[in-house]
Amino acid sequence: MSLLENIGSAVIKLIKSFTDIINFAWKILIRIFNRNTYTSAMRTVLIDQIYFTSVQILPIFLITSIAFGSLLIGVLFLQLKQLGLTQYFGHVLMGLIVTEFSPFVTVLLITLRSGSAINTEIAVMKVNKEMSALEAFRIDVINYLMVPRVINGVISIVLLSTLFSVVLLGSGILFSGLIFGMSIDAYSNVLLNSANFSDIVIALLKSVVFGFFIILIPVRFGLQASHELTSIPIVVSRGMVNVFAAILTIEVLSLIIKLF
Repeated sequence: MSLLENIGSAVIKLIKSFTDIINFAWKILIRIFNRNTYTSAMRTVLIDQIYFTSVQILPIFLITSIAFGSLLIGVLFLQLKQLGLTQYFGHVLMGLIVTEFSPFVTVLLITLRSGSAINTEIAVMKVNKEMSALEAFRIDVINYLMVPRVINGVISIVLLSTLFSVVLLGSGILFSGLIFGMSIDAYSNVLLNSANFSDIVIALLKSVVFGFFIILIPVRFGLQASHELTSIPIVVSRGMVNVFAAILTIEVLSLIIKLF
């Protein structure tokens, strides 16, 4: 009976956490599509967040993309050649690497860098009663703090995922010539013939959903901090665990959608 009680308690807690995130997401979505949200102060915070998430990380992101992308493309092309599956390299490149791998790697990098930072930032503000101070001055905390960060997550993931895909395709030009002796024109024709519009749309939508939830969840868990400093590492660890669970869930759902 105690085992059943523990399982039931865990399930109830999981359902409650899920519904809480969905309700909070709905509240943020309403504010995003409300024109009154976009005040001058909110736009300033949004620009600062985009700079912090997308611009500051750009040199490291490019170096990582070139190194990791070149290694991946080189190994993939060599394996295809050894297995005698050269004719499928375009479908593998567009259907797997560009539409699946690029958003996944990008969201992992941004989560490790910005997700934990935002989670900690919101938790520290809650502990230091900065949010109470903002509310005392009649500043809408959701519009000023949360909406800019969530929008920044969407914009950053979409742009950086696209950049990662471009780097991968650029590496493909080099390795297709070295391994398959393929010209740039032939390589471009293979990519165009292998591209599936629906897969590209799904990859774009997946990037948007990734960007939305990898910031929304840390923000939500940061708000759950109490007024004690010891609560900060607790909510940060819980937030990051839930972020990675959300990433895996979104990835699985996108694969299911592609099958149908």
